Amino acid sequence: MQNVPFGNTGETVSQMCLGTMMFGDRCDEAESDRILATAMDAGVNFVDTAWSYVNGRTEEILGRILKGRRDKLFVVTKVTKTTDGAWIRQSIDESLARMQLDYVDLYLIHWPRQQMRTVEMMEALNDVVKAGKARYVGCSNFPAWLLAHCNAIAQREGWAPLVCNQVPYNLIERGIEVEVLPQAVAEKIAITTYRPLLMGVLAGKYGAGEVIPEDSRGFTDKRVPAWLEKFGEGLRRFNQFAADRGLHPAQLAIAWVRHTPGVTAPIVGVSSQRQLQSSLGAFDVELSPEEYEEVAGMFDAAVKEETGGSYPSLRRSFELVAE
Repeated sequence: MQNVPFGNTGETVSQMCLGTMMFGDRCDEAESDRILATAMDAGVNFVDTAWSYVNGRTEEILGRILKGRRDKLFVVTKVTKTTDGAWIRQSIDESLARMQLDYVDLYLIHWPRQQMRTVEMMEALNDVVKAGKARYVGCSNFPAWLLAHCNAIAQREGWAPLVCNQVPYNLIERGIEVEVLPQAVAEKIAITTYRPLLMGVLAGKYGAGEVIPEDSRGFTDKRVPAWLEKFGEGLRRFNQFAADRGLHPAQLAIAWVRHTPGVTAPIVGVSSQRQLQSSLGAFDVELSPEEYEEVAGMFDAAVKEETGGSYPSLRRSFELVAE
């Protein structure tokens, strides 16, 4: 497992970020402990969680299984519910108490909200950093313009900037290729990406036209059968491409995300040690530029625009700003 720069912070993190959303939900504490140990043995030092996961139970489990391991890990959690300053300050204290930690390495705003008071939000995040409760702050699911707006406030006031944006990204959900990833490259914003397997759709878990198992996430989420119907032919080509190279489809899907310019680390969330062991193989997979483009073209999922001139390509360009 290689380490990569974390934006412009001077820190390095593992290419894989371990997602913990299943801890306390689809896996119990003992299995969570085994998953963390296996990840660390493979060189993973990057762990992501959130206040909202299982109503705080995930953070509580992490608090117990992090004992003796904390100094070896870059730990991330998120504030949810609101972006009001008072809640940001309260939420970090509650998260630290649940995790039995003095600080986290990165504290993220989980989602933007309507009518955000961005100056108040950025001041509160800065207070968290000044108090030593988080080393860095960032955001999740922010459009590029909103991140830039918030960091302009931080620069003007001399406050801690947002150093990371955590966003969904996979072979089918590719919206961040427009502006978010080019911004990240130009401004050295760390990008962590969740849902690399699209709820199992890209993991060979479901077949187009097949019955979805009742105990799967795909059974309760109506998007899954819609994706299977729309991208069935692409999935067949994708699964065959993986099989021809001796790969599990999940390994290929994660490897493709990892090879995308601007992506710092895919977040890999698992519910079993066995699942993790398979996923770790994705970080040994090397794709040539031609293979990357071939896989990308299987789903016809790139963001499309109807507009004159070359504006669509400009929105996707990594070449407009000199080093």
